Amino acid sequence: MAKAALMDFDEALERFEPVLGFEVHVELNTETKMFSAAANPAHERNHGAAPNTLVAPVDMGLPGSLPVVNETAVRYSISLGLALGCSIAPSSRFARKNYFYPDLGKNYQISQYDEPIAFEGQVEVELADGTTFEIPIERAHMEEDAGKLTHMGGATGRIQGAEYSLVDYNRAGVPLVEIVTKPIFGAEKRAPELAAAYVRAIRDIVIGLGISEARMERGNLRCDANVSLRPRGQEKLGTRTETKNVNSMRSVERAVRYEIQRQAAILAEGGSITQETRHWHEDTGTTSPGRPKSDADDYRYFPEPDLLPVAPPLALIESLREALPEPPAVRRRRLKADWGFADIDFQGVVNAGLLNEVEATVAAGASPASARKWWMSEISRIANADGVEASSLVSPASVADLQRLVDAGTLTDKLARQVLEGVIAGEGTPQEVVDARGLAVVSDDDALIAAIDDALAAQPDVLAKIRDGKVQAAGAVIGAVMKAMRGQADAARVRELVLERAAQ
Repeated sequence: MAKAALMDFDEALERFEPVLGFEVHVELNTETKMFSAAANPAHERNHGAAPNTLVAPVDMGLPGSLPVVNETAVRYSISLGLALGCSIAPSSRFARKNYFYPDLGKNYQISQYDEPIAFEGQVEVELADGTTFEIPIERAHMEEDAGKLTHMGGATGRIQGAEYSLVDYNRAGVPLVEIVTKPIFGAEKRAPELAAAYVRAIRDIVIGLGISEARMERGNLRCDANVSLRPRGQEKLGTRTETKNVNSMRSVERAVRYEIQRQAAILAEGGSITQETRHWHEDTGTTSPGRPKSDADDYRYFPEPDLLPVAPPLALIESLREALPEPPAVRRRRLKADWGFADIDFQGVVNAGLLNEVEATVAAGASPASARKWWMSEISRIANADGVEASSLVSPASVADLQRLVDAGTLTDKLARQVLEGVIAGEGTPQEVVDARGLAVVSDDDALIAAIDDALAAQPDVLAKIRDGKVQAAGAVIGAVMKAMRGQADAARVRELVLERAAQ
C-alpha cells in the first residue's frame, strides 16, 4: 500500500477548517450481559477466559432465543446520560441494526436509533493549558457489543492476508452506551489535543460514576474519531472519515492530526474524500481504508419486536440525578485548591491521567506533594519503561504506606525507590519488602560510629579540616559511610556524629 501524501499541519489549518465528531463506546461493568444472563466479568472477558465460554443462546443468535433487558444497564445508562447533561427520554425504544458480519450471530445488532435513552447534552472539556471547551452531545444510546474475530495465518493479524478467522462470542452482548457528539466546530489547530481531552473527560465521568473500568487498552472504552475538512469560508460540511476503535488518548490525538494532514493533501490536489471507516495503525502512525461508511438507511433500522419500550419512572431518574458524583471539572478545581498545587504542577497530574491515583493516595494518608512526587516520577518512569498504565503497577494505599515509612525515618528516598520496585514486583506490602530485603535505615549509633571510624581512618585529615572551619569536609566521610552501609545509614545522624567527633 502506497504511503499517503500529507500536507504540513499548519498549512492544512490555514487552508481548511477541521470539523470533528466522536462516537465513544463505553462497556458497562454489569454482572450479566445486555440481553442475556451470561456472565460479564470485564477482566476475564478481555484477559484469559476461554473463547465462547461467557455466552448464552441469545448472544450467539440461536433460533428461538429471546432478549431480556438488563435493568442495571438501563440505570447505568441513565446515570451516564445525566452526567453528560442530557435529557432522559420518558420512553425509548430498541431497534434492529441490520448488517451481516460473522461476529453478529443474529445478523443484526440490538441498538437504539431514533428513540435513544438520552439526548441533547454538553460536556466541558479542559485542555492542557486549562482552557475549557464545550462539546455538544447529540445522544447517548444503549446497545450490545459484537463478538471478536481473530484472523489467522496472515503476517499482520489483520483480515488482509489471513487464511481464516476465528469467532469468539464472549464479548457479544456486552452492554454498551454509545455517546455521539454533534459536529464540533472551532477547534482549529487544537483539534488533535481536543480529541484526546474529550475522550479523557468521558473516561473521568464513567470512572466517577463507577459504571465501567474505562480501560482503553482493554477495550472498555473505544473511540471512533470523525474528521472532515472544508475550505475556509465554505458553509457546506466536507465528507467525513471515521477512524475506528482507537485505543489510547495519544492515538486519538495522532489519528486526528494524521487525518487532517491526509485529507488536506487530497483536497489541495483537487481530489475528493471517500466517506469510509479507516483503521488506525499504531506502529506507523497512519490510517488505512476500511469499508465504505454506511448511512442510517443502509442499516434498515426497524423497532425491535421482542422488546418493549424502556420507560423509566420519573422518581428513578431523579434519584439517579441526586446520586451523581461531583462533575470532573468542578472536582479538578476543588482538588487544585485543596492541594495548593501551582497551575503547572496540577495540570501535569491531569495531563498524565493520574488525578484519581493522586487523590486516592492523599485519601490514604499521604501529603498531596508526596503523592504527586511518587506517581509523576518513579511510578510513571517504570510504567513508561514497561509500556503499561501507571495505575496498574501499584495501589494508592501502598504508595501512602511507602511514604509513611519515609516520613517515619524508616526509609530514605533512595531506599524507598528500592522498596517500590519490590512492591511492583509482587513481593508484598512496603513493610514486608523492607523486612525481607533488610532495607530499613540504620540509625543505631554504635553501628554508625563504627562505620565513621573506618571512614576517618581512611581519611585522617578530615577532622583537622572540620576543626579549621571547613565543615563541608564532613561530606566525604558521610559519603563513605553511606556507601559502606549501602545507603541505609541515617545521613543526618552521621553528620551529627562526625561533627561531635571533630569537637572532641
